[in-house]
Amino acid sequence: MNRFRQWLRYGAVSVISSVVSLAVLGVLVFTGAVGAAWANVISTAVGTVPSFELNRRWVWRKTGHRSLRTEVVPFCLLSFAGLGLSTLAVAVVARWAVSAGFDAAMRTLLVELANVSAFGSLWIAQFLILDRLTFRSPAATADPVLEGVR
Repeated sequence: MNRFRQWLRYGAVSVISSVVSLAVLGVLVFTGAVGAAWANVISTAVGTVPSFELNRRWVWRKTGHRSLRTEVVPFCLLSFAGLGLSTLAVAVVARWAVSAGFDAAMRTLLVELANVSAFGSLWIAQFLILDRLTFRSPAATADPVLEGVR
């Protein structure tokens, strides 16, 4: 697959899953249904589902059975590493925004910016891990030395 198109698709998946996550985060923070940190946990969990499926099927063209051990668990670990970083950022920014006296709309905007910044900082690293480990093609894992022996 053309690497440029793969990056474009990866970017599109990031936009789609971010919109889903940010919509959930925004509603939960704006309404005060749960605290900012819990809202971030919930929104990340919700956004992980379309991110996994779209990355697996559309970006890396994987079909068939999903491997819990080599695909689902590593993908979730990557997502939850981002969750840890973003939850810390969201909690700090939310606390600061409340102490600064910002209204609900401004607090929501600042929390969402903190979330995007945290996940954005991991974006390239995640691509490389997904490409080289999680969704690698069988041809990429073949040992060229052993292939010549057969």
